Amino acid sequence: MKAVHFGAGNIGRGFIGLLLYQSGYQTTFVDVNQQLIEALNEKKQYNVILAAEKSEEQTVKNVSGINSLEDREKVIDAIVEADMITTAIGPTVLPLISELLAQGLETRNKETGSPLTIIACENMIGGSSFLKEQVFNHIREEEKAIFTELYHFPNAAVDRIVPNQVNEDILEVAVEPYYEWVVEAQSFGSEEPTVQGITYVKDLTPYIERKLFTVNTGHAVAAYLGHYLNYSTIKAAMDDHHVHVLMKGALEESGEALIQIYGFNREEHQQYIDTIMQRFMNPYISDDVTRVGRGPLRKLGVNDRLIRPATLYMDVTGKEPTHLATVIAATLHYINTEDEEAVKLQQMIAEVGYGEALQRIADLDAEHPLLNLVLKKIEELAT
Repeated sequence: MKAVHFGAGNIGRGFIGLLLYQSGYQTTFVDVNQQLIEALNEKKQYNVILAAEKSEEQTVKNVSGINSLEDREKVIDAIVEADMITTAIGPTVLPLISELLAQGLETRNKETGSPLTIIACENMIGGSSFLKEQVFNHIREEEKAIFTELYHFPNAAVDRIVPNQVNEDILEVAVEPYYEWVVEAQSFGSEEPTVQGITYVKDLTPYIERKLFTVNTGHAVAAYLGHYLNYSTIKAAMDDHHVHVLMKGALEESGEALIQIYGFNREEHQQYIDTIMQRFMNPYISDDVTRVGRGPLRKLGVNDRLIRPATLYMDVTGKEPTHLATVIAATLHYINTEDEEAVKLQQMIAEVGYGEALQRIADLDAEHPLLNLVLKKIEELAT
């Protein structure tokens, strides 16, 4: 079996690439990093280190690489021959590969007419659906019906911490032992790709939001509050009792919203929260707070990891999300001159103030009670 994976970065190699190899796939990585592509083609294998007290090394073989800027035709040929396509390139990069992917699928339709599954393994809600929309922007109207029939874009929720790292071997990557890859099943019919580690579910939304409002919300607590308290790593922030308590409270607030909306078992969800917090305390995968906190404008979006659980909590309980509001306040204090979104955030705050800036970024009504609550927490942080 052959797989094409867009994104030869640490997540692509250490998470998706590893599981594809363990499932019997020969994987072609598509990327713009020529150094990575050359290393993949030269070595045709790499090592993945499971970062824990008793670390384990796993070797991924049967891999190759194509530079999508230099060898577009080779990418198209690989798409034609693929049994599965995956991505791990980041939400903002999906539109950049859509035209090339569309050309590959058009060629595949002409040459083989065989069906194909494309899964965007991104840290976003509806990643595969978004990629499908972008691909369909590059095909003719008369092709859309056959594309819809042949090419399936099931959404997915993925979870594995892959910290920023520099290794002597450019291909080696360290990841945490824990992972989760959940894919919606209804798009497949009877043709679900066989991949070790995938869990198929009929309704993906609860699992996406559980991950987003627990893993990503928790990471945001450690990143933004940690940065505010002058910690450089997630592990250092987690060692602070104040951060630990605030995260527990924030995840209990987001968890209450999840439990009431989706019916998660309360005890099982608390165990999930406990597991997530333990993962953040793993000293072998500690990440920089600036890397985890990058892109604060996106993370303050109306449907993202801070604003949505806070507003949902208010809707279902009628109570104030005091812990989540504190995290939002810390996020508004996030200053990083090397992060374009952080610079824009502070420029907006300087121009219109905290309340107006948050209202615009989070698309909240001027009278929304979360705004005043966050402003109170900003004052409390300053004291």
